[in-house]
Amino acid sequence: MMIIMQPGASKSQVAHVINHIEENNLFAHVIEGVEQTIIGAVGESHAVPKEIFEVLPGVLSVTRISQPYKLGSRQFHPENSVFSLDGFAVGGDEIAIIAGPCSVESRTQLLEIAQAVREAGANALRGGVFKPRTSPYVFQGLGEEGLEYLAEARELTGMPIVAEIMAVSQVDVMVKYVDVLQVGARNMQNYNLLRAIGETRTSVLLKRGLSATIEELLMASEYILSGGNTRVMLCERGIRTFETATRNTTDINAIPVLKSLTHLPVILDPSHSTGDSAYVASIAKAAVAAGADGLIIEVHNDPSHALSDGRQSLTPENFAKLVRQVKAVAEAVDRKLAPVKANL
Repeated sequence: MMIIMQPGASKSQVAHVINHIEENNLFAHVIEGVEQTIIGAVGESHAVPKEIFEVLPGVLSVTRISQPYKLGSRQFHPENSVFSLDGFAVGGDEIAIIAGPCSVESRTQLLEIAQAVREAGANALRGGVFKPRTSPYVFQGLGEEGLEYLAEARELTGMPIVAEIMAVSQVDVMVKYVDVLQVGARNMQNYNLLRAIGETRTSVLLKRGLSATIEELLMASEYILSGGNTRVMLCERGIRTFETATRNTTDINAIPVLKSLTHLPVILDPSHSTGDSAYVASIAKAAVAAGADGLIIEVHNDPSHALSDGRQSLTPENFAKLVRQVKAVAEAVDRKLAPVKANL
């Protein structure tokens, strides 16, 4: 349930409400506004009468949240969540672009791509170091060596880095290196991993599962939010359908639907949703027109020899062209691209 405090409620009154929430075996999540504080009481609250909170000093009103996802709902948090990543913000009027190779293959490869995507207009660098591949016999990533290369690329370009985490055992090393923890489609419902990430305060990019509904994606985000980590971005990356012409089916509908249901930023991955570099630019432009807060795009300096997902990777030249086109679409819908950091 959502407990709205009176304007000017004192810290002691807020603390008293939080204590009352915890005494009823619920968890308190506090949003402090300029004039008003909202406290979410989350847990098995159906058996707890809201009247016990309504009579507390400083409480203005108490409302039950009807959706199964509580902290991510617009009912709990009506305004868009906007949070900063080194040099730009996600969730506001600006559209962020994350780009880089599917896999970090070598130091030379990564640094070359990092420089190219930053110059073209990327705000953050992506790169896989622990690769969840369909076959156990293909390249599985460089592990911590790859993280070291990503950290060097960040030092060189100033871009924050995004990398996929696959297991609870990787949390400590990943938090040490990366700015955004990416949860891949195969791990969207790895609840132990989501809980562990929720205990961190590192930003998260949560990808929709291959066959997950929008509600299941939102419920997965709730595991992270309920741990206190509010820096969550949702990512539509295509779902599995009967269609075989593309790798997945891009659910463009998901962008406006998610924007109506949740305050969390919504990102689209046109690389995985199509699986073909020929279609990436078209879907990226469609995503911006539909209201996406950002894009995550795979870029490789030699796609035909990439160790993973070369078919869907853009060359740096084609990525630069895409950025110019996306900028035009953004302006047509009264938005703009997030600013790129100046040379270090």
